[in-house]
Amino acid sequence: MDSLRVLIAGGGTGGHIIPALAVARELKKRHGAEVVFVGTARGMETRLVPEAGFELRLIDVGQLNQVSLATRVRTVLGLPKCLFACRAMMKEFRPGAVFGVGGYASGPAMAAALWMGVPTMAFEPNAMPGMANRLVGKRVQAAAVNFPDAAKWFRNCEVTGIPVRPEFFAVRDVAASARPRLLVFGGSQGARILNTNVPKVAKELLEAVPGLTILHQSGGKNLEVTQRAYAASGVGDLDAARVEVRAFIDDMPARFAEASLVMARSGASTVAELAAAGKPSLLVPFAAAADAHQKRNAEAMVAAGAAVMLEEPEVVEPGRLLAELTGLLKDQGRLEAMGVAARAQAHKDAAERIADRLAELAGAGN
Repeated sequence: MDSLRVLIAGGGTGGHIIPALAVARELKKRHGAEVVFVGTARGMETRLVPEAGFELRLIDVGQLNQVSLATRVRTVLGLPKCLFACRAMMKEFRPGAVFGVGGYASGPAMAAALWMGVPTMAFEPNAMPGMANRLVGKRVQAAAVNFPDAAKWFRNCEVTGIPVRPEFFAVRDVAASARPRLLVFGGSQGARILNTNVPKVAKELLEAVPGLTILHQSGGKNLEVTQRAYAASGVGDLDAARVEVRAFIDDMPARFAEASLVMARSGASTVAELAAAGKPSLLVPFAAAADAHQKRNAEAMVAAGAAVMLEEPEVVEPGRLLAELTGLLKDQGRLEAMGVAARAQAHKDAAERIADRLAELAGAGN
């Protein structure tokens, strides 16, 4: 019997690639699988996949969503060539299953697999599926989603959650007697709206919440400007040790463990990490995210009682932002309840479940 081979297609952002790598590791660990990734030269997969020890093959596919008409036309005209490239790749690699994780490369690879009769499984981390997954969702043999609302777009769908590092599940709740701590981050690149507006209310927030400390990840390019923004707010007049701005935070699970409240964007991976750690959050969806998926993610967490959402126009209103942060940080009971609700959204065995389902699909297709 041939060894299990799985092709993982898609990428672009860490929200697509990081869970896909977790599944790849489980496929290798649990089933001895050979895994190959297919992506594009402009996605994060070009760095993350080789670093993780997996082979990456590249295809040249353009964008269709939120781009100019000229770009869409070029993409459509280039699809046949891309489709045949994926078909040739699969004839050579002979995967038993193809796992589409969304992103530019996912659509052509999944379409080629469906054309060739290779079993396919789609993965959707967001509450609103992206274009690639919406196009193939009813044609795939199986699907895994993070939010129940996304299941309606797919056949044979399971709510598995998003694979998350085990360290986030090991986070324990902060004791009620611990000093309150606000963790602010907008992803590895930072978020300008958080870097600009949180410092504006920092002094009043520190005055309103006794003992509060703030840890703010700004992103590498925005470190100095964010530090200057805090200095201009007058927080140094209180106690400079109560505010710390870092370009990057290496050990995010440890910082989650210290946080009473997390203020962040609402990308799928961030939301999954908050759930795994059982952390209450103030979520600020990225307004320009495709298909408003960050807003849908935040709305799902709000509906579960795990988070509060502020949209970007609300964050730039200092009074609104200050009132929301102060109200949350001074209400320990509410924070504890939100944390419990967040943890109820977590799925500890997501990677294992997805890997096992892929192995089943590959076996059924042989």
